Amino acid sequence: MALGHKSTERERPALVTRHSLLETRHTGRVLLVEDNGVNRLIASRLLERRGYTVVQVTNGQEALAILNDTATVGFGCVLMDVQMPEMDGFECTAIIREGEQRTHGHLPIIAMTAHAMKGDEARCLAAGMDGYLSKPIQPEEFFDVIERQLGLSSLSASPSVLTD
Repeated sequence: MALGHKSTERERPALVTRHSLLETRHTGRVLLVEDNGVNRLIASRLLERRGYTVVQVTNGQEALAILNDTATVGFGCVLMDVQMPEMDGFECTAIIREGEQRTHGHLPIIAMTAHAMKGDEARCLAAGMDGYLSKPIQPEEFFDVIERQLGLSSLSASPSVLTD
């Protein structure tokens, strides 16, 4: 090899383990906007186990402050609770979409709500949200919706339930 001759030995393929897969997976940052502490804990744990970095806030005003802070750029998507005190998910989404008119960017926003009645999903999508998750959240659906918005293929999730 020192003289520039190629080795006749076959190169060994890298050993693939659960840990090496986690180390190489890049899934990005998620802004979790949820006023219920238990729901925040469960959603953030599910996301972190999957390799995401999670930033948590409790209402729409805090979400806008984070999104407008130049030090916290680079979210892949927002998980937006619909009903929150101070500023709900619909109002926050409208303000984000207004800002995108000027910047020509697009941040995927996924509604997370206990509203699972007929027409609720259509209402969220009409309000400018890109996806819809009803609570209690089923992990497989949770990751399917998130990873579809991020352009990633979905991997299997561990069972857990998120309620409102």
